[in-house]
Amino acid sequence: MALLELVGQVVAVVITAHLLGVFLLLDSDSSRSIRETIRSNLSPVAPEIGLLVVVLALNGLVRDVSVELSWMIGSNITGHIFALEGQFVARLQSIANPPLTAYFSFVYVFGYVFLLTFPFVAYVLHSESRPLRVLLIAYILNYTIGLLCYVLFVAYGPRNFMPELVGSLLFTSWPQSQLLTSQVNVNTNVFPSLHTSLSVTVGLIAYRFREIHRRWMPVAGVLATSIAVSTMYLGIHWLIDVIAGILVAAASVAVALRITAKRESDRHQRSIVRMTITRWFENIQR
Repeated sequence: MALLELVGQVVAVVITAHLLGVFLLLDSDSSRSIRETIRSNLSPVAPEIGLLVVVLALNGLVRDVSVELSWMIGSNITGHIFALEGQFVARLQSIANPPLTAYFSFVYVFGYVFLLTFPFVAYVLHSESRPLRVLLIAYILNYTIGLLCYVLFVAYGPRNFMPELVGSLLFTSWPQSQLLTSQVNVNTNVFPSLHTSLSVTVGLIAYRFREIHRRWMPVAGVLATSIAVSTMYLGIHWLIDVIAGILVAAASVAVALRITAKRESDRHQRSIVRMTITRWFENIQR
């Protein structure tokens, strides 16, 4: 019951944020009705939506199995991470205070869910489908790469590896959140930080298509940065996890942009061919 109440709180806050975001952050650029715009955008990206649903379902099914599998075939890199960066997270937590902890806890849970879901609304309401397709493909790549890494690498976060130096600030300040995070997180799956990779992905896409919704870009940038920092401040991820997450985000967005650019080019060429054939038949009939 407590979990359902917590989920209800998250949903309520995120829906409220969505409503405010639609009115305050989005620019209208289409003469079509909202229903027509949504229908014309969802239809072309139906395969990507279906594939993302499959990938998310597989992540949920494989998450528990992947822990045992990673211990059998993966490599425990926790010690190597600590050897490279040492007590960076512990030093970051030395500036901890109640207001900062409250802020980073809020963005880690509520801000993260909003940041990942709001772009779908923003781009489905845009007149062209490419930004939405880029977003979906980038999400698919993030989750796929993340799952592979979680199988190949065993890595404990700093709060588990050195609890005497790094505290679990999220759980100590908001104990109920453990009910929620335990449904999606596993202690050995911290490399790379998917919180970081997905958040930075949204920030990069918001920048790439900044001409669409100009007010959304700075909000996405601030939230993405805050979430990346929060993963370390709260003791969940190492700096190396965050850096790896940024690299995953950059690669995912770059690949998604390349794939969609090729599709746009192929579609344009097919359109030219159809137009040429149509004109040729028209000339013959004359």
